[in-house]
Amino acid sequence: MADRTQFGLSAIDSVPLHEKVYLELVRALMSGQFTPGQKLTSRRLAKELGTSDMPVRSAFMRLQALRALSPMPNGSVEVPVISAERFSQLTAVRTILEGSATELATKRINGNNLRAIRRHSSELTLAAREGDIDDYLRKNYAFKFSIYRHCGNEQMIFLIETVWMQVGPFLRNLAMGFEDDLASILDIDYHEEVVAAIEAQDAARARAAIVRDIEEGAAHILRQARFPGAGR
Repeated sequence: MADRTQFGLSAIDSVPLHEKVYLELVRALMSGQFTPGQKLTSRRLAKELGTSDMPVRSAFMRLQALRALSPMPNGSVEVPVISAERFSQLTAVRTILEGSATELATKRINGNNLRAIRRHSSELTLAAREGDIDDYLRKNYAFKFSIYRHCGNEQMIFLIETVWMQVGPFLRNLAMGFEDDLASILDIDYHEEVVAAIEAQDAARARAAIVRDIEEGAAHILRQARFPGAGR
């Protein structure tokens, strides 16, 4: 039974609106809900979010500072289109940070945490088998961060999120080559191996599995996707 307050009042959400808007855009970027090269306007996003333009413009400025969005001459912003070189560099950073976070988290994850990770893993597998790339990307983000957030290092999580804001939209290219059978993406997806290693409390094996998952997914994108000229 839920606890009752003395006067029957509900707690007020203390998170400022501008922070809620920022976090929602961060989540959308990291989970691949925006596409590379997509133009975004504060008016359109404010309408979708049910807010005024101001908190959206504030979020745009913060995301530009993190290289997650690029400014346009007309005041709108663009989801960056990255070069193959930059994508490879971001992938190298991901393997270092996410491998370390997974290794640290494996030593700290308890039974309740493990149940949540198993659930996210099952949902990720189901999204692939149902052929829904949008849901697959959302579930991929949810699964990985359900592990990373247990690493015990907030600065590491911040750095991982910063990289994901840049690379997340480009992960949509994972679907290339699997247009008729998204379930085959599981051949380059090692989330079940990651879960098995965490269950065994084998931190080194968990790290190796998450690194393999990142590297093979990135190699597939580099083979399949069209990149702009180098130098960006």
